[in-house]
Amino acid sequence: MSTIVAFSVAPLGSGESVTPAVARAVKVVRESGLPNETSAMFTTVEGEWDEVMDVVKRAVSAAGEGASRVTLTLKADIREGVTDGLHGKVESVERELGNL
Repeated sequence: MSTIVAFSVAPLGSGESVTPAVARAVKVVRESGLPNETSAMFTTVEGEWDEVMDVVKRAVSAAGEGASRVTLTLKADIREGVTDGLHGKVESVERELGNL
């Protein structure tokens, strides 16, 4: 089952900047080899359900190193038969914008 997950993870109680924790999480995602993108608010990763959720779990652990509490926001699109949905969905919107 093809899955695209957008998630945001941050430790609580670690001060004002969460940059080091977020960087650890993003490193896990990038090293997974799965298609991914990082924006100002979310990291998006695409693959099969089990592999994507494993990456998210490991990213949460990495972000939470040294913290007693972690927040996770997650949104998922689970769909059969889709490949490269990470880019295809954006391309569809761009095409539609060209028709407006």
